[in-house]
Amino acid sequence: MLLAAFVTFSGMLSAQAIDPMPFKDRAEEARFQQLTRQLRCLVCQNENLADSNADLARDLRHQVFELMRQGKSDAEIKQYLVDRYSDFVLYDPPVQGSTLLLWFGPLAILLAGAAVVVVTICKRGRGTASTPGETVANDEGDDW
Repeated sequence: MLLAAFVTFSGMLSAQAIDPMPFKDRAEEARFQQLTRQLRCLVCQNENLADSNADLARDLRHQVFELMRQGKSDAEIKQYLVDRYSDFVLYDPPVQGSTLLLWFGPLAILLAGAAVVVVTICKRGRGTASTPGETVANDEGDDW
């Protein structure tokens, strides 16, 4: 009896995780999957709406589905969610004044690090270089 209860309960859990939607065709399902992969779960933050099991993500998936059924384009659906939740809901936020550091900050840090390495190598190279026939004098008096 315990085993039967476990099997029934686990079946209910897996049914909830799948969260099926009544799509008209495969194209609508593919569009829904693509769109929900471009949107961030506001609870998990490291997951997109398609992969998140959070209650809010489930609600947002249903909202996206309803907006699709109303004939809204992908851009209109994204704009609707941005109006409600800000650019944070987008996995790829647009390039604008407030996101310039996000987009170009890593590149600037990488270039600055490369410049430090190049300058350090050049300084070390100049400090030990000597012309042919020139001897390096030992001013400290150490013979060994």
